[in-house]
Amino acid sequence: MKNNIFVNDYHSSLDIGETQKAIKLIKNHFEIALAKELGLTRVSAPLFVDPNTGLNDNLSGKEKAVGFDLITGKHLEIVQSLAKWKRYALKKYNLSGLYTDMNAIRPNEELDNLHSLYVDQWDWEKVIQKDDRNLEYLKETVRKIYRAFLDTEKYIRDIYPALKHDLPADITFITTEEMLQKYPHLSNRERENAVAKEFGAVFIIGIGKPLSNGSSHDDRAADYDDWNYNGDILVWHDTLKVGLEISSMGIRVNKESLLKQLEHKKENFKLELDYHKQIVNDELPLTIGGGIGQSRLCLYFLNKAHIGEVQSSYWDEEDIEQFKKYNINLL
Repeated sequence: MKNNIFVNDYHSSLDIGETQKAIKLIKNHFEIALAKELGLTRVSAPLFVDPNTGLNDNLSGKEKAVGFDLITGKHLEIVQSLAKWKRYALKKYNLSGLYTDMNAIRPNEELDNLHSLYVDQWDWEKVIQKDDRNLEYLKETVRKIYRAFLDTEKYIRDIYPALKHDLPADITFITTEEMLQKYPHLSNRERENAVAKEFGAVFIIGIGKPLSNGSSHDDRAADYDDWNYNGDILVWHDTLKVGLEISSMGIRVNKESLLKQLEHKKENFKLELDYHKQIVNDELPLTIGGGIGQSRLCLYFLNKAHIGEVQSSYWDEEDIEQFKKYNINLL
């Protein structure tokens, strides 16, 4: 069943032409602000990788990557994100921090106002020291990213005063276990909406980590984030009345957390892959990194009701016609 949200009395503040101009302004400004806050260098990134390297991101572990065969018979996969590749690239490029434009195809997405087959995000990664693998370092990095959000909000609002959004001055931190205790009778998604509405902007810590009720808040692959030191940035999107996830990030696994998490998910077979061997053998740097949704950021700052208003992707004819009745024109 689709999770489409139809907004009554919706009217976009900007027409399609102005929207295209505004998208470019937001992306350019935020990219510069992010690089400045985190000390990042822009690099080029692959669109596809060899699946035998283990460099492709398995996301929650359920999604199937899009692949194709070369004329030689070699099989390659379109990246789903660059969570693992970036760590490898930091070593290869001898950089302390990098970011890149990531474009992916996720065919298993259920299409709605927030989800598309096409994913565009800024993927970033930084080298850290052993002593940085703690919650305070994670939180301080989140605050720096949030400052880039605030800077971009002011910039775009000065250009388009008709746009309405009001990020709080500070982002709130809450763990998945605290959310469970605070809202025990709500679903995971309902908890996200509740805290995003209450605080305006939140960082939810511990995605994938087992909770006291035996479940986890959400699935997260075992081999890139350390579940103790990761999380998602959500903001309250008043147009849709939902908590909008803009970023997923975390301190990456070291040898100990990789082995523990692979064991938890019964995925020890991955230890035969080159990437995982390099972590176990301490051949890759310790890092922190994440992805920030480009279209989702534009969706938020431009007060749009559907991600299809800020990116061109595939939508079935039924959705196109239904949303048009609510003044939502999908690209």
